Amino acid sequence: MKTRTTAAAVVTAVSLLLMSGCAVTRDQETVGAYVDDTAITTSIKARFVSNKEVAASAISVETLNGTVMLSGFAKSATERDTAESIARQVKGVKAVRNEIAIRP
Repeated sequence: MKTRTTAAAVVTAVSLLLMSGCAVTRDQETVGAYVDDTAITTSIKARFVSNKEVAASAISVETLNGTVMLSGFAKSATERDTAESIARQVKGVKAVRNEIAIRP
C-alpha cells in the first residue's frame, strides 16, 4: 500500500511539473518570459492606479515578450499620452503599442 501511495505522489508531482510548462502562452519561449511579462503588466497597472491623470479601469494592458499593448478608452489625448509614457518608463518594456481610443 505504501508503494502505491508513493507512486501516486511521484506521478502527481511529475504531472504538476510538466503542466507548469503549459502556463506559457501566446508563443512565449519560457516560463521566465511569461513571469517577466506578468511583472511588467502588473507594474504598469499599479502606476496607472497611483496616477491621477489616468483612468486605470478604462485602459487594458497586455505584455508579450516585453512589448506592451495598451487598449481601451481615454478622455483626452493627454490621458492617452500619459498612459503611454508611464508604460515606457517601466523596466523591461521594449516597445509600446498604444491603441487607446479617445472618447469625449
